[in-house]
Amino acid sequence: MPSPSSDDARLAAPEPADLKAERRAAVKSARKQRSERQLANASAALRDVALTIPALERATCVSIYASRSTEPGTLPLIDELAAREVRILIPMLGDGLQRGWGEFQRGEPLEPGAPGRPPEPATEFLPLETVNEADVVLCPALSADRVGNRLGQGAGWYDRALVHVRADALTAALVFEDELLPAGEKLTSEDHDRPVAMIITPSEAIAVSAAAPGA
Repeated sequence: MPSPSSDDARLAAPEPADLKAERRAAVKSARKQRSERQLANASAALRDVALTIPALERATCVSIYASRSTEPGTLPLIDELAAREVRILIPMLGDGLQRGWGEFQRGEPLEPGAPGRPPEPATEFLPLETVNEADVVLCPALSADRVGNRLGQGAGWYDRALVHVRADALTAALVFEDELLPAGEKLTSEDHDRPVAMIITPSEAIAVSAAAPGA
């Protein structure tokens, strides 16, 4: 029997986008199984771990997402950073679906700017490039590996934002423990994907081998 041709092998191999879509669906399903108590405990633990990171302890400006109900919770960390008078930049939707940032003001509510969107501040819209003012950039992710690849929601928004991050700033992805791949396993990545320098879970912060200056 003839062996499969290289063309046949390419046809049989899953496309990177398909592999990503499968993993996204699996992670989103698993996240829905966590109880409110589990999510609250993870949020507090995530805050405590993040605050042990030297770059975050000395930061004067931090970019961080406002978490949705099933995501690794960031609200306790946002509250603590605000109490320390750190400037906080949160992703925000502008006119015409323009993506940028809003500056969080302590005591002000965070509300979704559109149905299905993450919470955001009701403040002045700042352009995407404003992220270059951040000393630390904390990114959402559905999964991550130990060389800094992160799996986002699929729109590529953070990949575009990370282009503007300063070379000396720390970039990190926040995931639950079971969403961090074991050593030796890697996520499917494409040319447009931007790696981060650290992975933070509710139990540990891991500097990865793809770490950028400032990690």
